[in-house]
Amino acid sequence: MPKEQKTRAQMDARFLWKLEDIYPTDQAWEEDFQKAKPAAARVAAFAGKLEQQLPEALCALEEAELLLTRLYAYARMRRDEDNGNTTYQGLADRAQSLAVELGAATAYFGPEVLALGREKVEAVLRAHPELERFRRLLEGQLRLEAHTLGKAEETLLAQAGEMASAPDTIYSMLTDADMKFGFVTGEDGEKVELTHGRFIPLLQSPDRAVRKEAYETYYAAYRGLTNAIAATYSASVKKDIFFAKARGYASSREESLFENEIPEGVYDALIEAVHRHLPAMHRYLALRKKALQLPELRFYDIYAPIVPDVQLGLPYEEACKLVLEGLAPLGETYIQDLRRAFTDGWIDVYENAGKTSGAYSWGVYGVHPYVLLNYEPTLDSLFTIAHELGHSMHTFYSDKNQAFLNSEYPLFLAEIASTTNEAILLSSLKEKLTRRDQRMALCNYQLEQIRGTVYRQTLFAEFEREVHAMAMRGEALTAEALTAVYRRLNEVYYKGAVVDDDIAIEWMRIPHFYRAFYVYQYATGYSAAVAFSRRVLSGDAHKRDQYLGFLASGSSKPPLETLRLAGVDMESPEPVEECLRSFEEALDEMERLMEEA
Repeated sequence: MPKEQKTRAQMDARFLWKLEDIYPTDQAWEEDFQKAKPAAARVAAFAGKLEQQLPEALCALEEAELLLTRLYAYARMRRDEDNGNTTYQGLADRAQSLAVELGAATAYFGPEVLALGREKVEAVLRAHPELERFRRLLEGQLRLEAHTLGKAEETLLAQAGEMASAPDTIYSMLTDADMKFGFVTGEDGEKVELTHGRFIPLLQSPDRAVRKEAYETYYAAYRGLTNAIAATYSASVKKDIFFAKARGYASSREESLFENEIPEGVYDALIEAVHRHLPAMHRYLALRKKALQLPELRFYDIYAPIVPDVQLGLPYEEACKLVLEGLAPLGETYIQDLRRAFTDGWIDVYENAGKTSGAYSWGVYGVHPYVLLNYEPTLDSLFTIAHELGHSMHTFYSDKNQAFLNSEYPLFLAEIASTTNEAILLSSLKEKLTRRDQRMALCNYQLEQIRGTVYRQTLFAEFEREVHAMAMRGEALTAEALTAVYRRLNEVYYKGAVVDDDIAIEWMRIPHFYRAFYVYQYATGYSAAVAFSRRVLSGDAHKRDQYLGFLASGSSKPPLETLRLAGVDMESPEPVEECLRSFEEALDEMERLMEEA
């Protein structure tokens, strides 16, 4: 009989996070919630008055945002403990409504800062040095000056916002609500319903017949909606181009990257560097084909494990000890602070009935970060601990060193600390785990991380670049045209695998494409992390301290400047080159280990 999941009430308190550090009781949450609506109203009351009351408005905004942050975090994490708990469903819904209300209350802020202009804003900051903590917020608004229209035009664009969200909404309804995949045969011979969530696990089956059936069944469902999804995606691309042109950008890509203060050259340099290292990817595919003993490598074989996940059998406490030991190169202070995560109620460790799946880190300014896990005694779970605590320590140091509105690091930097932790832990594990199967598992983990995060996401980025350029030239984004682009890119990136009609329509299943020019940041973030890990592992205390300075920076400076000050220049090709050389090193080792069989 399968073991029944424990309820939340049955879980050992030692392995539960302490959300009481945010609010000791639900009643305390309720008391703050009652303060939040007046706080939002106070912010709204400054509309039309920024020229006279900018300092007061900034402080009111800070107070309201901080209050919302705590209310929302507590409600959502309580709900994530058991999604069937109706009490916390209600709290989470109310917190979400409050977020919408505060967003509406602050809608005037950006346009009015722009109306003030840079000279008046600078004069206010000189007269009130205590407001220096708001400089980045204000400069962020002023940067938009050249791309902000008159009041009537801005009102019109704002009114078009709901209509503009239609492509994303329609895509979600088509693929998440209406689309059904039917049933496939599992490894045990029993029928199992195919879903988005089960697709990749089925492709990881050691049984090739299971993989093939899941792959073909999954894409057959998409094929039935080819023209509808092509029209939806075409509308999304045209929407992006319309808003970019309306605001005076040369392209939708320029507009997207402008938000994060990233030059377009960084995007293009990533693609160029990956292309220079495609021969290593092709070698890896040949190795995969050989390891799986296949006559030809199909795309339903790409996720199949070529070595089994090492069942370390480690109790959670032992895994935590390995993480602490592995991250020792980050220095004594970092390790002392990290121990608090394990002893002070930061982490919710095990699965229970109704608990949100997967893992995440969530920062709560003025309290401490939290980590949700669903720990299993596997190598993957071990790396997940290090990964999520990388996010948490980034948050911890940014919160400790930055004012609230400067503490949240931008998206371009968001995955760096987590992946740096993984890379440093990997180096340590390679010294501790010396059996051939363990070494192979570690190499395979590294290879798959880089294949999925750097090569694959760069392919996506190149697809977006080409498709948006086609639309800018006035070319029709038909299903045939989109599929032709995606097929050609897969033939370039996955030389050695059979590029079939199903993988050629994979573009249809990537929801990230509806948030244009987003995915490249996974690849740049991973590359920066590899560069940081190697600097830390060099043993140079100055380089380690530069990295710790990066963790403490939040959003206090533009992201590329933040990285340069820490010793990594993402406008140079070197970080991406270094990352892809590490892929080649792991590939060399994997080939040697396979020869030893």
